[in-house]
Amino acid sequence: MLSEQAVPVVRATLPAVGGALDLITERFYGRLFATHPELLRDLFNRGNQAGGEQRQALAGSIAAFAVALVEKPDTRPDVMLSRIAHKHASLGVTSAQYKTVHEHLFAAIVEILGEAVNPEVARAWDEVYWLMANALIAVESRLYQEAGVAEGQVWRSMEIAERREETADTVSFVLRHADGSPTSAFRPGQYVSVQVPLPDGARQIRQYSLSAAPGRPQWRITVKRVDGDPAGEVSSWLHAHARVGDTLEVSAPFGDLVLPEGESPLLLASAGIGSTPMLAMLDHLAATGSTRPVMVLHADRTPASHAHAAELRHLVDSLPQGTLHLWYEEPGDSGAGAGRADITALDLPAGVTAYLCGPLPFLRSVRGELVGRGVAAADIHYEVFGPDLWLGAEN
Repeated sequence: MLSEQAVPVVRATLPAVGGALDLITERFYGRLFATHPELLRDLFNRGNQAGGEQRQALAGSIAAFAVALVEKPDTRPDVMLSRIAHKHASLGVTSAQYKTVHEHLFAAIVEILGEAVNPEVARAWDEVYWLMANALIAVESRLYQEAGVAEGQVWRSMEIAERREETADTVSFVLRHADGSPTSAFRPGQYVSVQVPLPDGARQIRQYSLSAAPGRPQWRITVKRVDGDPAGEVSSWLHAHARVGDTLEVSAPFGDLVLPEGESPLLLASAGIGSTPMLAMLDHLAATGSTRPVMVLHADRTPASHAHAAELRHLVDSLPQGTLHLWYEEPGDSGAGAGRADITALDLPAGVTAYLCGPLPFLRSVRGELVGRGVAAADIHYEVFGPDLWLGAEN
């Protein structure tokens, strides 16, 4: 909670700071990477930096947190904080790095806003930063403890046991420990980070959902090749170079879009490669003999571009109360709906909890339709592959 002295200052300066956050975060990253080029090379996603998405996500998270502090002082935006903390943990972020971020972020604020940042304003926004940073540090510490690793020590070498071409641009990899030891437990829906060496010496990191149920001696990830450099440099490297017998640096599992326990109805809605966390959830439900109602929605470009399509049908068919609804932009003779997913005519079960994964336009559309159908916003959860440009939507 902000101090009494800081609240009016933050409230009064929110318009100015919020309006300049894009410039501030641009200057911040420029300063940070000039001083610490290794962070851009080996920690931050160069594709997201090049496209500006990471800058937008950082600005959005700071603004959302500051607004919450002054408008809802007795609560915290825990959904947003949890999502950020899980991503940080999967990268091995440490508490010491928050001091480095603070140094360059506040230098950027002063450079952009100039004399408007008097000592009183600086102290108030320093509170905002450290309230957010310390909240994230606490969550990340707990996540490391739960994963059984020391702070930031999330990496392990894993061997590719199987490689399978799922579609023309999607490949799955089955991973195992080289010594034959079982993989660690995870919750259905979580992801791991994968770090690969690139020709320029960088070791870039991307996150991939675990696309099969936990409880097995091996993990599976599914990687869609992304076009363009640097956005697709990791997925392209994996498609071109990763073969059976090779080793990959893989993190412990993290992620907060996870299958809930109980018997309440579920709605699992995905588009494109967003189906991968849903596959793990469905695989777990099938393996445990679940009888809960499960409505599965998926949208894709064509039947041929739908990775794990046959597996998805098999898993839904194995659930006594499972139903599947498919849409393809070009359905051909598949029997699926044509065009984008449309849930307006579907019979949603009472008390349904929804889990969404896919591109932002898909998430916004489906979430809006669900809210319009009377599903509570608190019962709609989502995963974004990449920087979350929708921060604060659930708070």
